[in-house]
Amino acid sequence: MKNENLFAALRAAFPADLDAIAIETDNGLNYSWRDLDRATAMLANLLESLQLPAGSRIAVQVDKSVEALALYLATLRAGFVFLPLNTAYQSAEMEYFIGNAEPAVVVCASKNFGWVSKIAFKAGTRHVFTLDDDRTGSLLARAAAQGPGSDQHTVATRQAGDLAAILYTSGTTGRSKGAMLSHGNLLSNARVLKDYWGWRTPEQGGDVLMHVLPIFHVHGLFVAVHGALLNGSKMLWFAKFDPKRVLEKLQQATVFMGVPTLYVRLLAESGLNREAARNMRLFISGSAPLLIETFNDWTARTGHTILERYGMSETTMLTSNPCNADARYGGLSERRGGTVGFPLPGVSLRVQDDAGQSVAVGAIGDIQVKGPNVFTGYWQMPEKTQEEFTADGYFKTGDVGQVDADGYVTIVGRSKDLIISGGYNVYPAEIEATINTLPGVAESAVVGVPDADFGEVGVAVVIARPGARVAPDNILSELKKVLANFKIPKRCYVVAELPRNTMGKVQKNLLRAQYQKP
Repeated sequence: MKNENLFAALRAAFPADLDAIAIETDNGLNYSWRDLDRATAMLANLLESLQLPAGSRIAVQVDKSVEALALYLATLRAGFVFLPLNTAYQSAEMEYFIGNAEPAVVVCASKNFGWVSKIAFKAGTRHVFTLDDDRTGSLLARAAAQGPGSDQHTVATRQAGDLAAILYTSGTTGRSKGAMLSHGNLLSNARVLKDYWGWRTPEQGGDVLMHVLPIFHVHGLFVAVHGALLNGSKMLWFAKFDPKRVLEKLQQATVFMGVPTLYVRLLAESGLNREAARNMRLFISGSAPLLIETFNDWTARTGHTILERYGMSETTMLTSNPCNADARYGGLSERRGGTVGFPLPGVSLRVQDDAGQSVAVGAIGDIQVKGPNVFTGYWQMPEKTQEEFTADGYFKTGDVGQVDADGYVTIVGRSKDLIISGGYNVYPAEIEATINTLPGVAESAVVGVPDADFGEVGVAVVIARPGARVAPDNILSELKKVLANFKIPKRCYVVAELPRNTMGKVQKNLLRAQYQKP
């Protein structure tokens, strides 16, 4: 039987020279490919020694480290299911996730062991270990104590449809759901991105990934890590994003993946210029919308055009602006700001209206997708899973968007963010894009709140540029010059910052609650 375990494919891509550096950390440590192989073997053997039931979940809430990455890979290697948890989650949230997923093993930071272990044991978890970002903790101690031969391990056989990971949705609204991703989901997407983004083999000069993202999320854990490992590429590993230190190391890298906030912070550094980015091949942005101004400023400063892409916890990556000419779309190679590019090879994407009919080119509707990367369903939520798929197998993303005549996809917003005011559909992204072009405006968010007359009205929440004075009334006046009256927010507020989750997405549910009443 062919082994379709994701780890087996990643391990097969390790370079022939296992003593070459695989990961160089920001605190001066070097890990070879052999180190990764041995560490994952030892941790996989430890997990197997616990005699866990098949399909056991391994829940992990720890700070970013190479050892944490090794634990993820070891979980795959041993054939168990990885459950990464945001390091910002507090006790009530952890109680929900652990209670819902029922993990057999929980791994947490030593500083949190007291309260996390209580939650875990209460939920029936039998094993709780600690792992810290300084290479200490009970997990590593137990793994190291296994004795001779523990650094050798035969990869568990798994099929493409077997569960590899559960990712809880970011939960910007409502209760998080556990998206179940299989070995096949993750491997198919990694292989597509390897080709589509033109990852260079050592024979072609090689690529070096600057890894600055957290590893409890699709972007940092799957897109970035899988990309580098599947290509046998070295990673420059940053435990936390520091724009000055990133710039110091940028000439040693060729690929950078970040959320829009990271690009904004790098643009604030005087050292960002063409010379600093001269060895770079590709800058990729995702997880939140990239302002067109950031897109243009980056090109002007560095000479590089950011590649925007679109994905979800349930689907990994769905679309991407082209890295090179895409023969499927007339050889187009332009990376268009404000769009997320074309559906990736193997992904079928359609835009439909409320009646389930495909909309005209350029018209706005609900985005639905199908492909080998699309998840198998929500953990312990069969009714919700069925609800989110169409009769012909398309996943309803909950995003609203359009596809232009050239095939470029633009995300207009989330369907739940749609404002229906006086019977008219109002798309916040359109209004935000207009506000963001006004003098003195750094960023904006528009949300709908209840209204006795119109059912719902828009509220604009705006951040001013440093040193700029922005008047709410002036913003509304300027909008009236370019937008239909039904789209104009009824109120506008200028604030110091917008509430965000850890991946930089604005939490509009919090804004709606805050500004429900004038």
